[in-house]
Amino acid sequence: MLQARDIMTTEVITVTPETTVLDLARLLAENKINGAPVVTDDGRLVGVVTQSDLIDRAKKFELPHVITILDAHFFLERPSTFKKNLEKMVGNLVGDIMTSPAVTIPPDMPLDEIASTMARRQVHTLPVVAGDELVGIIGKIDIIRALGQEG
Repeated sequence: MLQARDIMTTEVITVTPETTVLDLARLLAENKINGAPVVTDDGRLVGVVTQSDLIDRAKKFELPHVITILDAHFFLERPSTFKKNLEKMVGNLVGDIMTSPAVTIPPDMPLDEIASTMARRQVHTLPVVAGDELVGIIGKIDIIRALGQEG
């Protein structure tokens, strides 16, 4: 069975937390990629940023729903979730909108486990790490290509 090392892209395009959202959008569009690992200047993986993060930033601002009973206000969304969504919408840097920590996988993870991880964790871009080193990345299209090869 195919493993992560067999289907991953090894020439990984990365960004830093200081990369602007505008530069990120251009990078994703020019390279036709869904997302990129976010690394510090010394190469440490600190998160992942994707097209979905950009779309979340561009969506319409919605106040959290509230129920009022006898002058008591009950928010139907956790304050931490509202704060996180608000920060993503006004953020100008990748560090403001990235998902951290990143969901990562090892190079020897089998294809079926990779697909299961993507589905279960609801992520579409998985950095592949060996120890502390970023060695590749797998996106949805890599899974689809691999499925086409197996048949």
